[in-house]
Amino acid sequence: MSKKKTSSSSETLACPACGLEHAPDERFCRDCGMPLVRAGYEEPARDQAHERARKIKPEFTRGPLARVAGGRNQAEAELIQNILLEEGVPSVLRRSPGSDVPDFLAAGNRDVLVPESGYEAAREALNALDMGPSEAQYGPRVAWLVAALVGMVAIAALVAWAITSA
Repeated sequence: MSKKKTSSSSETLACPACGLEHAPDERFCRDCGMPLVRAGYEEPARDQAHERARKIKPEFTRGPLARVAGGRNQAEAELIQNILLEEGVPSVLRRSPGSDVPDFLAAGNRDVLVPESGYEAAREALNALDMGPSEAQYGPRVAWLVAALVGMVAIAALVAWAITSA
């Protein structure tokens, strides 16, 4: 099978990817599997939103939203969002609860939410780049919190002892 360039005939169909011409009764390219278009068809220019939507894999769009990662600010959250988009996982940004920064500022923590069906793929993509949360990240936080609580209890006991002995 030799590849032919598309002609201006509206009776024949052509592959938009490889340019191979096909009979009018065919629907997909024999070589690459792309849907066929009329020969000479010019595809309209696409905007950025359309290009983003084409990257999303439909199997990752089902289920309720779940938090997969977080960013310290809008820019970091958008970086995570773009990494997920390259893997075909759609995502949504949301201001993290408890942020005390006004909504119109880009500062403040953001949650990155993905549909439930894309959660595992998103975790794998982020962990491959060492961007996802891991158990090692929470270890120092927990140790610090326990030490702070023990210190506060010790101070409270010392104050209580001082008051009762005086």
